[in-house]
Amino acid sequence: VQLQASGGGLVQSGGSLRLSCAASGVSADNDPIAWFRQAPGKEREGVSCISSGGGTTYYAASVRDRFTVSRDKSKNTAYLQMNSLKPEDTAVYYCARTTVCRNSLRVPIVGSLGQGTQVTVSS
Repeated sequence: VQLQASGGGLVQSGGSLRLSCAASGVSADNDPIAWFRQAPGKEREGVSCISSGGGTTYYAASVRDRFTVSRDKSKNTAYLQMNSLKPEDTAVYYCARTTVCRNSLRVPIVGSLGQGTQVTVSS
């Protein structure tokens, strides 16, 4: 099962975007889903994670209170609502299945990350 992130784009600082993470193939409803991002020249970092039931969420300190992760099992899709975007949020964003969510967001990736979606925030 591969998850595909979409919904990225170019937005001004302070703007909002909602990313979607859709599963193709077998349902990912029973798996926690993690969001990652990678900016040019930087290591990939964990952004957020949502439990399989959706009741537990984790955020990187840099995005807490600005980003909200959610999932809609009826649509087999997870979302990352990003508000108050900053230029430093510019990166390629990915989603992936994981086996467990952790506060550190250092979580294993099940399968591959997929293509990712570019988010560019202009100042």
